[in-house]
Order: sequence, then C-alpha cells, then structure tokens
Amino acid sequence: MTDSTNGRPQAGPERHRGGVTLRRDAIPPSTADEKLLDSHHRGEWKTKDAWRALRILSEFVEGFDTLADLPPAVSVFGSARSSADSYECELAESLGAALAEAGYAVITGGGPGVMEAANRGATEAGGMSVGLGIELPFEQGLNDWVDVGIDFRYFFVRKTMFVKYAQAFVVLPGGFGTLDELFEAITLVQTKKVTRFPVILMGTEYWSGLLDWMKRRMLDEGKISAMDLELLQVTDDVAEAVRIIVDADAALGKL
Repeated sequence: MTDSTNGRPQAGPERHRGGVTLRRDAIPPSTADEKLLDSHHRGEWKTKDAWRALRILSEFVEGFDTLADLPPAVSVFGSARSSADSYECELAESLGAALAEAGYAVITGGGPGVMEAANRGATEAGGMSVGLGIELPFEQGLNDWVDVGIDFRYFFVRKTMFVKYAQAFVVLPGGFGTLDELFEAITLVQTKKVTRFPVILMGTEYWSGLLDWMKRRMLDEGKISAMDLELLQVTDDVAEAVRIIVDADAALGKL
C-alpha cells in the first residue's frame, strides 16, 4: 500500500534478522529462535538444525569481530516500556553519561525506554554507545542513539556478548527480560563461570520487594547463602554506581 499524499509506501511493521531487514508481507510468522527451540518444529531437527549451527557460528563471529576493539564497557538493562520522562529513564540517561565520562562504553539491548535513555546519555557525553538488538515479533529496531549496533537472531549469542564485553552489569527497573539478564549474571558469577564483577541494582524501591523475598525465602530456607546475596549491590546514586565499577576494576588490575 502507498500513502495517497506522497505516493510513498506506508510505514508498517519491520523485523531485523541479522543483517537483513524485513517489512510488511515479507515478515515471516516465526523467529529464528522459535524455529530452533520450539518442539513443534521437530520435523526440522534432522533436516535443518545442522545448517542452523553454521548460522549460529556466524553470529558469534560477527559479534566477536565487531566488539573486539570496544573499550572497557558496562551493560545496562531495563524496561523497553518505560516512558522518556519516567524516573528510571532519567536515571539511565544520567548513568549513561557518567559511565561515558568515566571512560566506559555503554552496552544495551538497543531498544526504547531505559535502553534508549542509557544510550542517549552515553552518546551525548561523548562516549561509545552500543546496541545489541534481537529479532522479536514486536521489536522496535535499534534506537537512534546507538553508535555500534548488531541485530542477533539468537538470544544466547546476544547474551554472550552482554557478558563477555562488560566490566559490570547495571540493572534498572524492568520486566522478564531484565530479570533474565539479572539472574543469569549472578548465576555465572556464583558458579565462577565468569570473573566476579559488580551486579548493581538501581532503583531501591523497585527492587526492595524482590530482595526481601530472596532474604525471607531463599536465604532463610537455605536455597542460597549470605555470600550469594552479597553479589548484588543496590543504590539510587549514579555516582556510587560508577564508583563501585571503577573500584572493582582497579582491584582486578583493569585500570
């Protein structure tokens, strides 16, 4: 369809699949992750999964090659649904700027909301702003403040990049995706799969209920140890968050 006022195609849904952009009727009904992981696609296990392994490898190669020269970086997570004037977006923008001024690149999921705010803060402060996008049925594409952007098909490849190139995780208020990144990070640190690095929760009021539950149920019932809870640091102060990261880097000899 075209816009009757200017003869141009009407803007419609858009999906990014690796280096490919799909629009309108070219958008398939499923994502690459769904085809790989959904048991309803059992018929493809013998015919296509071996070839998917090559595509997965290519995404790792592209990510490693693109991010290899990245300066020290911090991965920032938070809701894509937060409005630009929300508390968490204002906090994320200030955080992005402070991290850039401290010499860190800022890595986000490249989407709107908190991610866009952190990218904007970093870019406006003269820092490097990175967006790691993902193919989703409802995706928005990379926000305009991203300097270096990669669109991934597979969540697990994208997650590797968030961890591999970060000196710390800062987690602002968010939903399931934010919690997914949070708990994966502390699991990797707890199990010593990665060198211990700061995992900082910003938004004391937002996270207090979760932390209280972890203490009251997980800790009191012996599901985790007191040392496990110490993997999380909580603050509302941007300067304190940056100081925690800088001090941790200095202790590990990274600065």
